[in-house]
Amino acid sequence: MHDGAGRVTPLVLIRHGPTAWNAEGRIQGHSDQPLSVAGRRAVAAWRLPADLAGPAMNDWRAVVSPLRRARETAALLWPALPANAWETAPALIEMSWGDWEGRRLADLRREGGAAVAEGEARGLDFRPPGGESPRGVQARLRPFLAGLAQDGRASVAVTHKGVIRAIYALASGWDMRDKPPVRLIDACLHRFRLDAAGCPEIDRLNVPLAP
Repeated sequence: MHDGAGRVTPLVLIRHGPTAWNAEGRIQGHSDQPLSVAGRRAVAAWRLPADLAGPAMNDWRAVVSPLRRARETAALLWPALPANAWETAPALIEMSWGDWEGRRLADLRREGGAAVAEGEARGLDFRPPGGESPRGVQARLRPFLAGLAQDGRASVAVTHKGVIRAIYALASGWDMRDKPPVRLIDACLHRFRLDAAGCPEIDRLNVPLAP
């Protein structure tokens, strides 16, 4: 538990490995897609830093999105860790894309033209039809991050691109109306620090996992 405002809680974020929909450029959102064969092969080849590998992982709180692609990634990265060691955190689920799930963003942009471009220009307030905005993702993450900070244990979370971008935006002040100050790269982990209230600060981004 935190006993002082100056203490920080380490938080490591890892995006799940590739799926068939990733390869096809389809929007996944809440759709429960598994890792592809190529995705499982890629994750199996990832290499964790020493503080997250092997017995060292026992010192970390392990949390995962409820979606299959995230849970499969966690199991492949830490094969010796029993499944019940992972806390399923609904707050870590990917942003809902509503009616657009299963569609290709390139097709939507072509078909929707100016209307889609105008929506994307809203940044944090962009909301696909029937879906969720990045600001909404941040709203559901805030209590979760505050809980991690209150607990005080270093935490590793296997989650999704939209969630990682939302936390990065909280930490950097990025409003998502333009390109991010730092591009977040796949097959990497991202280190943050949570203050006593659960507000994230950037520690180190884009730590490579792929050899």
